[in-house]
Amino acid sequence: MTDQAEQLREIMKSKKDENGQRVSGKTRIIAISSGKGGVGKTNISINLAIAYAQLGKKVIVMDADLGLANVNVVLGIIPKYNLYHLIRKQKRMHEIIMKTDYGIEIVAGASGFSKIANLNDEERESFIEELSSLSDADIIIIDTSAGVSKNVLGFIAAADDAIIVTTPEPTAITDAYGIIKIIATEIENMDLGLKLIVNRVKSVTEGRKIAERVINIAGQFLNLKLDYLGYVYDDQGVGSAVVHQKPFLASDPNGKAAICIRHIVSRLENVEFKEGSGVGSFLKRLIGKG
Repeated sequence: MTDQAEQLREIMKSKKDENGQRVSGKTRIIAISSGKGGVGKTNISINLAIAYAQLGKKVIVMDADLGLANVNVVLGIIPKYNLYHLIRKQKRMHEIIMKTDYGIEIVAGASGFSKIANLNDEERESFIEELSSLSDADIIIIDTSAGVSKNVLGFIAAADDAIIVTTPEPTAITDAYGIIKIIATEIENMDLGLKLIVNRVKSVTEGRKIAERVINIAGQFLNLKLDYLGYVYDDQGVGSAVVHQKPFLASDPNGKAAICIRHIVSRLENVEFKEGSGVGSFLKRLIGKG
């Protein structure tokens, strides 16, 4: 797994121009995972991608859940082909990638095919080779499956940033610590930024307290540095957006959850976000024009 993670990093170190020639620049790979399902991981993945796309970035969201994929469901898209066809070598990557109405592209996962939820070494090697065709992207957000599998650990090991999503529910917090513990013990020579997002919080204080609890335990028992990336409010607009299969950043761009997502992007990019200054001003600062 370590060798394959290094191979994926190498593939993404450079990008191609219109003539297919390598140019300087690096594709940033962000893997988003969780200890359990139902914490809003996919929703966060999609809306983070849209926030980046609004900056003019070329962003691809890859649904790496090879058993219960739902990125396309949240977006209201019915893909003709997905990762199942890629892994079975029936299609190439450029044939399954899809454009959306939100400025991002997606690679749909293979919902309902549990037999490919854990790839063998040959399948994983072929899959990594196909990923090389995505190296012209600025950002690749990998929405992994919930829980821990060899695939999830492989994506996390290869990522520049790994984000764990949890909620205030006790079971979600316990499972978040569980996956962090497995990451710390299973991935050798881990050199990535492991970060935490607390979703569906009622207040800033609630998010901070939960984050501090997980961070302190990880530091004390695992000797692992975990960064608090931010929180997302429990916003009624999010539930409405999910029902209508539309990202909340598009349906309610000035809602509390949308502002939280922009805060998170600002932290990922190390740019100050001043709440209330307006989306336009934020975007200008983030791309260095403010």
